[in-house]
Amino acid sequence: MSVKVTVSEEEGAKLITRPFVIVTLTAFVFFIYIGMLIPIVPLFIEGPLNAGELGIGLTVAVFAAAAIAVRPMIGHIADRHGRRRLIMGGAVLAAMGGALSGQADSLWQLLSMRAVTGVGEAAVFVGAATLIADLSPRDRRAEGASYFSVAVFGGIGIGPIFGEWILNDSQFERAFLVAGSFALLAAVLASFAPARVESPDDEVSAGESERLSSGWRRFVHPAAVLPGVVLACGVAAFTTFASFVPEYARSIGLTTSGGIFALYALISVLVRIFGARLPEQLGPRRAVTIALGNVMIGLLVLAAIPAVPALWIAAVFIGVGFAFNYPSLLALTVNRASDRDRAWAVSSFTMFFDVGSAVGGLVIGAFAQVVGKQIGFLGGAAACVLGLWVLRTKVVPADAPDAGPAASQSQPKPYVPVRRR
Repeated sequence: MSVKVTVSEEEGAKLITRPFVIVTLTAFVFFIYIGMLIPIVPLFIEGPLNAGELGIGLTVAVFAAAAIAVRPMIGHIADRHGRRRLIMGGAVLAAMGGALSGQADSLWQLLSMRAVTGVGEAAVFVGAATLIADLSPRDRRAEGASYFSVAVFGGIGIGPIFGEWILNDSQFERAFLVAGSFALLAAVLASFAPARVESPDDEVSAGESERLSSGWRRFVHPAAVLPGVVLACGVAAFTTFASFVPEYARSIGLTTSGGIFALYALISVLVRIFGARLPEQLGPRRAVTIALGNVMIGLLVLAAIPAVPALWIAAVFIGVGFAFNYPSLLALTVNRASDRDRAWAVSSFTMFFDVGSAVGGLVIGAFAQVVGKQIGFLGGAAACVLGLWVLRTKVVPADAPDAGPAASQSQPKPYVPVRRR
C-alpha cells in the first residue's frame, strides 16, 4: 500500500520533520556503502586484477554510464510508483552488485557488477533527493539539500575508513560483502519513508509538462542542463581525488588513505551543518564559485607537492568546496522547474553526477595513465576551470534574476522554454 504524506501550509514552513530525517538517514547509510567501495575498488583493480590506472577509469566510467542509461526512466518510475519503492529497489540492486564484486576474477566481471551498482545508486539518489525536495519548503530547498548532502557526502567520506579497516590490506571478498550489507540496511530504513508528498504549492497545470515532453526534452529536463554541466565538472574533479588518492597516498609514504577521506568528510559535514543557510544567503553564483575555487586549489596542491602534508591540506580545501557545490545547483534546478516535473528535473540534474564521473574517469584516468597520478590531478583542476566559466557566463551571469541571494527571488518562475513553430 502506498503511503502519501500531505503537507499543510503551516507544516510546509518546517524543514526538519520525521520523514525528512528518515530519508536523510537512509541516504547516509547507503552512501557509507558507496564510500566503502572508494578505496576497495581501486586497490582490487591494481592488486588482484592488475588492471592499472586505465582499469580504474573504466570502472568509474561503466558505473556512471549504467546510471546515465537508466536516468530517463527513473523520474517516471518515481512519479508513477512513488519515491520509496525506487529507493528500496535501487538499494537492493546495489547491494547485489557490491557483494558479488568480490567474486570477480577479471576486469570485465568487475565492470558488469559496477554497472549493476551504478543502476542501483542512481535509483536511490534520485528517489531520495526528490523526496527531500518534496519535503522542503520552496524558499528553504538549498538548506534542505545541504542537510541531505551531509548524509550523502558524509557517508562517502566515512565509508572509506570502514572500507580500509574491513579490507585489512587483502580481505577483498569480506570487504565487498560487508559493504553490501549497508546497502541492504538502507533498503530497510527506506521502508519507513513516505512514498510521495503532496504540497500546497503543486499548482502547475498539465500543459506545462506537455510543452516539455517532445524531442530531447523527453529525456533531459531543460532546467537541469546548464546547472548539470557545472555539477559534472565538479564531480569530475572529485573523481580525480577519490580515484587516485588511495594508491597515491601509499606511494608517498602514507599507510592508509582513510584519514584523508575522514578529514574531507568532517570539513564538508561541518560546513554543511553550520553553514546550511549560506547557499541561499550567498546566491548560487557566489556559492558555486567558492565551491569550485576551493576544489581547484586542493587539486593544485596535490599536483605541486608530492608530500604527505599536501594530502591533508588538499582534503580541507576539497571538503569546503564540496560543501557548497551540490545544494545551490540542485535548488536552482528545482526552482526553475514546475512542481509537477520535480522528479524529472531532479533525475535529469543528478544524471550529471554520473556524466562527470564517466568523463572524469575516462579522460582524466587516461591522462594520468600517461603522465602519472601526481600530474593527473591537474586534469581535475582543469575541470574546475571549465565549470567556473559555464557557471558565470551561462548558468547565472551577473544580471540573472536568480543569481543572487534567495531573498531577492522569493518566487522564481518555472523554466518553460518557448516552442518554435
